[in-house]
Amino acid sequence: MERILGLDVGDKTIGVAVSDPLGFTAQGITTIKRESNKKDYEAIENLINEYSVGRVVVGLPKNMNNTIGPQGEKVIKFAEKIKNKFKIDLIYIDERMTTMSAERILIEGDVRRENRKKYIDKVAATYILQTYLDSIGRDF
Repeated sequence: MERILGLDVGDKTIGVAVSDPLGFTAQGITTIKRESNKKDYEAIENLINEYSVGRVVVGLPKNMNNTIGPQGEKVIKFAEKIKNKFKIDLIYIDERMTTMSAERILIEGDVRRENRKKYIDKVAATYILQTYLDSIGRDF
């Protein structure tokens, strides 16, 4: 089965998670340090190929009143290029509160404050992807 890739796209980093082959669980795999769009797309292409990804889920930052602001527009522009460049299905998931949820998980896991920055985007990507996986459910 094809896996699903989850992305938490920020200005400085991109958190990345991937589903298990059956699409039940999300695992954080890496954080891409953003250098240039070209390198970012290459890193994502490598992950798509390595994990046999058939679909990408991207966290869409929305304002609390459900509108899309400047950050959301940047994410859409970046994600649409992934969709067109790699001819892959793309799904947006409302990511409001995911970073706060990821922070809470890291705090509950006793991760020291100075280390949280290393993991926060990967955990947020995992949260985004797991939200999507839970929403589609799997009937066997």
